[in-house]
Amino acid sequence: MADTRELTLPVLPLRNGVVFPHMVVTLRLETEEGRRAVAAADQTDGLILLVPKVGGTYASVGTVAKIQSADDSGVVVEGRARARVGAGRTGDSGELWVDAEQYPEADVIDEAIGELADEYRAIVREVLDQRGMGGVADRVLGIEDPSQLADLAVYSPDLSLEQKVELLETLDIRARLGKLMSWMGQVLADLTLRKKVRDSATERIDKSQRDYLLRQQLEAIKKELGEEGDAASEYRQKLQDTELPEKVHDSIEQEIDRLERMSEQSPEHSWIRTWIDTMFDIPWGTTSDDRLDLEEAWAVLDADHTGLQDVKERIVEHLAVRKLRKERGLENAGNLQEGAILLLVGPPGVGKTSLGESVARALGREFVRVSLGGIRDEAEIRGHRRTYVGARPGRVIRALIESGTMNPVFLLDEMDKVGSGWGGDPSSALLEVLDPAQNHSFRDHYLELDVDLSSVLFVATANVLETIPAPLLDRTEVIHLDGYTDLEKVEIARDHLLPRQVRGAGLEPEEIVVTEDALAAVVDRYTREAGVRSLERELGKLTRKIATTIASGDGASIVVEVDEGDVEGFLGKPKVWHDEAKDRTAVPGVATGLAVTGAGGDVLFIEATAVEGDTGLTLTGQLGDVMKESVQIALSYIESHADQLGVDPADLKQRFHVHVPAGAVPKDGPSAGITMTTALVSLLTGRNVKHTLGMTGEITLQGRVLPIGGLKQKVLAAQRAGLTEVVVPARNEADLDDVPDSCRDEMTFHIVSTIDEVLGKALEPA
Repeated sequence: MADTRELTLPVLPLRNGVVFPHMVVTLRLETEEGRRAVAAADQTDGLILLVPKVGGTYASVGTVAKIQSADDSGVVVEGRARARVGAGRTGDSGELWVDAEQYPEADVIDEAIGELADEYRAIVREVLDQRGMGGVADRVLGIEDPSQLADLAVYSPDLSLEQKVELLETLDIRARLGKLMSWMGQVLADLTLRKKVRDSATERIDKSQRDYLLRQQLEAIKKELGEEGDAASEYRQKLQDTELPEKVHDSIEQEIDRLERMSEQSPEHSWIRTWIDTMFDIPWGTTSDDRLDLEEAWAVLDADHTGLQDVKERIVEHLAVRKLRKERGLENAGNLQEGAILLLVGPPGVGKTSLGESVARALGREFVRVSLGGIRDEAEIRGHRRTYVGARPGRVIRALIESGTMNPVFLLDEMDKVGSGWGGDPSSALLEVLDPAQNHSFRDHYLELDVDLSSVLFVATANVLETIPAPLLDRTEVIHLDGYTDLEKVEIARDHLLPRQVRGAGLEPEEIVVTEDALAAVVDRYTREAGVRSLERELGKLTRKIATTIASGDGASIVVEVDEGDVEGFLGKPKVWHDEAKDRTAVPGVATGLAVTGAGGDVLFIEATAVEGDTGLTLTGQLGDVMKESVQIALSYIESHADQLGVDPADLKQRFHVHVPAGAVPKDGPSAGITMTTALVSLLTGRNVKHTLGMTGEITLQGRVLPIGGLKQKVLAAQRAGLTEVVVPARNEADLDDVPDSCRDEMTFHIVSTIDEVLGKALEPA
């Protein structure tokens, strides 16, 4: 190095680049700061200090440059030497001046520096050769001065701005060359790896083209020798041997032609083969013969299920129509649709799902089940487009393939649980499937061909109707399964549940005897439900206890007999308290209402109380908007008919609190209107509500009682709760025909049209 020289120069910041010594560059003056620095250079004979600025921080070393020319838009400068940046100050015109130590480099080249320079030249030459720039290498690398040679790295696109600034700040030539060799070595390694990958890919492409040509030649040779055995030929033979609809035949033939022209390495090759295999798997034209013996069908249905007469009658009606049309040669006459869409609606555990299997057995058809609960993607019904990776048909087509026939009994389980998500609305896709006028030409996205579903017997199940879209509900024939009476539950337990649990516990039928009185005790004291799931669990517990007793013995065969008095010893304390209504209604202000939930009918106790102070109404128990309005209607009716009801108007000037247990269960609907009115009148008159009576009905402001839904489920719930009287709206009287005879014989029904009639039947004498 030569001796340093102290200079005071104006600073021109560089934000996007670096200027090295021996460089002549044009700089754009885009800031006022730069223009002031160039103007101040007049005081230093055109010398200026170029300092890189990275991330808001100036470099510690800049470049002393000579201004060759300047105008308003830019300036041409020539780099002279590196300079260390010292203390600074602001000039009169706002420009920045700094003290700089200039380091002009001497022409010193020793043997060690020469070796470093030669190694660096070799690396740079290899990088340029990799990029096809060998001609440039001869001109660039001919520079003898090691410092100038190293500074040429400023033109390299492989170095970042930070690396170039670091290079400027490195004053020692040996250190500068060492850093460059490390950086350019990494660049060379990266270029070498890329070239290797590129050459390998090119080699694979050439090999695949060679394989394709050889394969085509091999196929031609086999064809000449009569030894064809490729996939396309096998598919053609299968197509010739299979009887298919005309459009299906033509579509498969077109895809086989495409398959022949396509390389096995093409991704579409496997897609086409999968599609063709799926088309051959569909049972086109294959149907199972219906069992047209009506008496035999009745016998199968009765053997599998107790009760459910409405459903059985509808199945036999469908079978009778098929029988007549076949006998009279009308199977294909007119526009009559073969298919039927039955929707079984009822609480859990009443046998909706198992009924589908019984229908299939009664008709002699194959049975397939699709659970719709939680489906949120339309493609689950209609299938995926063939362009998607892993595409396949929807559940409807897959169920046909599984059944092996075009006329199975198709159970759509939990239709009310279908949801919509980002993949579309599956319930909308079901509209075409469940429309007898459209499903003869159902189109799956994967097949892209019409499939005839008109011969399929669709049986759908749901717990509630409210969550099923109206257009979908309109396409079905709704059959309500409202639950079982206690007598029917005993029969079901005896004929179906108990034998199944006996087998499940590893017992022999002759080892256990459970009397009907014992079964009735289990039904009456340990379950309160519309279906029989809890009943089956209790019977399972009973059989396991007996199995434990037998397994703990000495191996001798014993017979365990269970009578009514033995039930508590096996199942513990009873879980159902039949005197609950009597206890809850022992004080004025509590009335017993009847409701329908997703689990069937249930009993609601509506409580009312009054607190002196500000007038108003407090409602608790997670009531919905409709139920809250019923309370307000009831209170308004009482206020407007206080004299008629025997209520002191002064008693209405207080705050009323209405609560509907259980408080953690959401409740809504208008059918508790008369119950709320009765509870409030009971509170205000001090008259208790009959503990044997339940009620249901909507109330109007004029005191009229309007009809409600789910009467059968509510009556069955009242019977299970031990009630003996039910208040029924007059317009629901016809619905009592649906109530089982055994239930009607045990209960008294009060038919009412006005709230006065309700109060007359419900309230105890004053």
